[in-house]
Amino acid sequence: MKTHRGVTSSRRKCRKAHFTAPSHIRRRIMGCHLSKDLRAQYRVRAIPIRKDDEVTVMRGNHKGKKGKVISVYRKRWAIHVEKITKDKANGTQVQVPIHPSNCMITKLKIDNDRKRILDKKKVVEKDKGKFQTGKVEMALD
Repeated sequence: MKTHRGVTSSRRKCRKAHFTAPSHIRRRIMGCHLSKDLRAQYRVRAIPIRKDDEVTVMRGNHKGKKGKVISVYRKRWAIHVEKITKDKANGTQVQVPIHPSNCMITKLKIDNDRKRILDKKKVVEKDKGKFQTGKVEMALD
């Protein structure tokens, strides 16, 4: 059932919006999951990928390979990872494009902007409506 009146549920329109998205929207779409230790440290599941992050490839022919992100190619929905190349017929090496959803970030490049984004996205654990013994006793009195 459709819940938001301002957003279409048409497959055709959603695909068009995705594949013709401008660069600032593509940045958000090209997010990447964080490793378990980074997730525990920053309390964030995923973050947009950027140059100089270190990633592990989780899916595809290069599964298990690790390296530093050399470039983020938003126009082609791909990232290029250091040491992941293939040889062309004439002998030159070219970078293999990998979609960020198939990778996991193992080390973040932290600067002030990235720190602000992480603080903004941080999930704050709350008590979820649970009562504590001290508060219950005060309410009964």
